[in-house]
Formats: sequence, C-alpha cells, structure tokens
Amino acid sequence: MDAHVTPSRVAGRTRAPPSKSYTHRAVLAAGYSDEAVVRDALVSADTKATMRAVEAFGGSVDRDGQTVEVAGFGGRPGTPDDVVNCENSGTTMRLVTGCAALGEGLTVLTGDASLRSRPHGPLLDAVFDLDGRAESTRRNGQAPLVVGDGMTGGTVEIPGDVSSQFITALLMAGAVTEEGIDVELTTELKSSPYVDITLELLADFGVEATRTDAGFSVPGGQSYAPEGGAYSVPGDFSSLSYLLAAGAVAGAEGEDVVIEGARPSAQGDSAIVDIVRDMGATVDWDEDAGELVVSAADLTGTTVDVGDTPDLLPTIAVLGAVADGDTVIENCEHVRFKETDRVSAMAEELAEMGANVTEQRDRLTIHGGETDLVGAAVDGRGDHRIVMSLAVAGLVAEGETTIAGSEHVDVSFPNFFEAMRDLGAEMTEH
Repeated sequence: MDAHVTPSRVAGRTRAPPSKSYTHRAVLAAGYSDEAVVRDALVSADTKATMRAVEAFGGSVDRDGQTVEVAGFGGRPGTPDDVVNCENSGTTMRLVTGCAALGEGLTVLTGDASLRSRPHGPLLDAVFDLDGRAESTRRNGQAPLVVGDGMTGGTVEIPGDVSSQFITALLMAGAVTEEGIDVELTTELKSSPYVDITLELLADFGVEATRTDAGFSVPGGQSYAPEGGAYSVPGDFSSLSYLLAAGAVAGAEGEDVVIEGARPSAQGDSAIVDIVRDMGATVDWDEDAGELVVSAADLTGTTVDVGDTPDLLPTIAVLGAVADGDTVIENCEHVRFKETDRVSAMAEELAEMGANVTEQRDRLTIHGGETDLVGAAVDGRGDHRIVMSLAVAGLVAEGETTIAGSEHVDVSFPNFFEAMRDLGAEMTEH
C-alpha cells in the first residue's frame, strides 16, 4: 500500500499510542506470572507476535480492546507445539529467546526475511554459557533459532553495543532461574534507557533486578506478580516523536498541536522533547497531565548523539532537513541493525526528496541550509519508522510525496495516518 502526502498544516489535539517497548515486556512478564492484566496495551503487529509467543509457551491471552488478560505459565514455559513465528518483531525474537531457553524441550523461533537477517549471536552465546542450548540453524547468529534445554543461570559476559534487548531477555528470564543471572558487559552499553525500562517494569511486577559495577544482576527464584494483579502501559515517546515533529515543522500559524499520553517514564526517547526545543521550537510539557504542546518555528540544526535513542534517528533526520544549517546525528552505527539499515535508508530517501546528506558509518549529517524538500516517490523500506518520518517530511515538501509500504505503520502506530488526518494533514492510503 502507498501513502500519498501533500503539503499541509496541522493543529489540534491528538494522543500518542501506548508504548511498544513497555507492552512487549508487560505481556511477556504477564506470561511469566500465574495471571495478570495488562491495561492500555499497544495492540499492533509486533506486540501480537509477543502475545502469540506467550500462548505458544502454554499461557492464554484474552484481549478486549487495549486490555489484555493473561493466564501465564508460572515461570516455566512449555515446549511449543509448532514453530514460533515472530514475524517482523526483533523485540519479540530477543525477549522470547530468553524465555525459550528456560524450557526443558526445544523451541524453534523464526520470522520474516528482515528479522532473519538481524544479529542474535551474542544472546545465543550467552544462553549456551548459562547451560542452555541456543543455535542458529544457519550457524550465522541469525534466525531460525533452536533454543531450550533448561537454562539454569549463573554469570555471563555479553557485549552491550549490539542490542540492549539481549540484556533485557536475560534479566527477564533470570528472575525465574534457580541461580539468577549476573550479566557482565564487555563493551559500552548502547540504548541504555531500554534496559532502564526493563528494570522499571520488573519492579512493577515485583521482581528485583539491579545495575552493578560490571553490568546487571537479577536473583533467581522470583515470581512475577504486579500489584493488584494489573499493569498499565504508558504512552510511547518513539511514536510521539512524529507528532511532535509534525507540529514543529508544519504547525498551522498561530495554532498548537497538543499531544496527550506524554507522562514521564524511563523511556530514553523522551529526549525528543529537548531536541525539538534545542532546534528552536516552543514545546510546553505538563508532566502531571501528560500533555505536550508544540507550535511551528524556524528550526536550526543541532548535534545529537543517538547512542541511547536509536529509534529517534529518522525523526531527527527529517527535522534536520527542514532546519537551517547542519544537523549531525552521531554514534549511530547500531541503528543500521534495525528493521532496515535506518542510517542508509534515511540518507537515501531524503536525498530522493532533495535533501543534501552526508552518510558515514557512525554519523549522518543533514545539510538543512542546502536543502529544499520536494515531493518524490520514496520507499518506506518495510520499516514503520521510515514510513512515518517520511510522511512528516512530506508535509513540508513541494508537491506530492508517495511512500511505498505505508501499511507497515501497523507495527507500532496502527492509526498513524488517521491521527495525522485528524490534525489536518492531507494524507491518503491506497
């Protein structure tokens, strides 16, 4: 499906979708429990994959709108009757690998072509070192994976610069092992706030896990049980970033965009608020009410380190294309290992729209002062974040922008185009 975007101005009130990161973790945590309710969940293609995995391990999932009732498998996953298909969800694959490692039998995990190209080797090595079985069928660290044989816990070394989801998988599984797991990082941890999200959620489910001098530690023999039997998911700042950027670059004159669902949490991507402010837009954040108010402004380029906030790169790149001067996105090599190589994808697709961009292995520079965006036929690369960021660029490009693969927004923000149209954006899909 293609999205067609024509220049337009936005104003009004909208709401950020629930957090994808928190929903994945909450649904799996509920699976580890005896039973729990996850409220305000994001129901998307990715999170449905995690729900199906919980069912494959012997739990049951009953969904009514954004309320998900889970009868869990009590910390001990059963052996699935069939292959577990994680579709396009890297988070599902990584987190479920840790869970599958606890099983006495073997679980086969696979996904679509994109997911089967993503790296899992360090996590497989860690499971093996913790007395579980974890193999890539192609012996290249990529899915399909075969995992199981009752991981017991212990101390393990793992790099922190490939995916923070490896650490999350081990911490979540480690809580129900006999020995617990001590994770010792062999490199700097990238995307550290995502592990903070995990620690926050584990605490809300009654599980103790801590940072240590060497990395992280989770004692074994614990049980998952949220207070009152329920957990509520906060709004998603990764998805909110597109709404915020739209208001900053295409806000109607004299009017605001108001974004609900912006309550403070451990999400590193809340940094987008300060980034947009730093570039010159006026953003007011009522943290108690969970509301952001943004209005359009003349933006100026900035320098942003995305080591901890990789999902913001596409949004920042679009802001840079509209801003005056250079916007430099640093420390971004790990962003190449997402649903697609997002560094190259944004460099190439923005160039199609007339942007002057310099791509380096670990840096992306958008020369906004040398850029006049024009409508073009661009490719969303099968990546929800590329699609949504290019849609924002289309709001201020001269002429119509056509984005291939618009259906992929279902991964994290299923009603993205509807929300944008409600704000006045001229966007259609067919």
